[in-house]
Amino acid sequence: MATEPRALLIDLTRCIGCRACVGACQEAHGFPVDDTATELGVRAYTALVDLPQDRHVRKLCMHCVNPSCASVCPVGALRKTAAGPVTYDARICLGCRYCMVACPFDVPRYEYRAAVPSVRKCDFCVDRQAQGQVPACVEACPAEATVFGTRAELLAEAKKRVAENPGQYFDRVYGEREAGGTSVLFLSPVPFEQVGFKAALPTEPLPDITWGVLEKIPGVVSVGGAALFAVWWITHRRQEVAAAEEALHGAH
Repeated sequence: MATEPRALLIDLTRCIGCRACVGACQEAHGFPVDDTATELGVRAYTALVDLPQDRHVRKLCMHCVNPSCASVCPVGALRKTAAGPVTYDARICLGCRYCMVACPFDVPRYEYRAAVPSVRKCDFCVDRQAQGQVPACVEACPAEATVFGTRAELLAEAKKRVAENPGQYFDRVYGEREAGGTSVLFLSPVPFEQVGFKAALPTEPLPDITWGVLEKIPGVVSVGGAALFAVWWITHRRQEVAAAEEALHGAH
């Protein structure tokens, strides 16, 4: 039986700005709790922005249905899972940061100051989901401003809320079609550009647009791909050699 992709529905009309989601996310990932984060960071996978008129907007990875970050990653460190999350494997990451350039929502962050840097972003609490738990931000929200479910049922719920309360909501579910659709959906009382969202994104998946251009220059793609693979192989081989040398010295 196919897995129904999971999603989040974040209703800005219900958010009370308590920042419980920010602190819960940090705690769930083993970071020091500082719920004042207003921008995403290597230790802030979600952030909350306070706006005029008592409005509050969450920032986090949108977990695109067809993510451009995964499509540009030359080694598959980022991938979209059938359950919904876009996951990241630091063990095979090259550090090329193409994902940061490709993301239409400006989400990934890089640990520039770390000895062994990696990309950081919301992982949709994939480990919690595997254990049958909801994401930490959902569990912590006292106002049910963030809810968890299948993407299909949350889209239906979002449209129902808009239809039943036309004066309360702007008539659009952000994430239904943006960049080909996302697994994080938003409802807002005002047009989304008024609360800081990118409103002019294409509805076609960005990887489809990218490949539509790249397929016209196959030589560049193949040469570039070969070069990136060579860099990855050299990096991976160095790690293998270092591990072997360490094991050898340890034996003595």
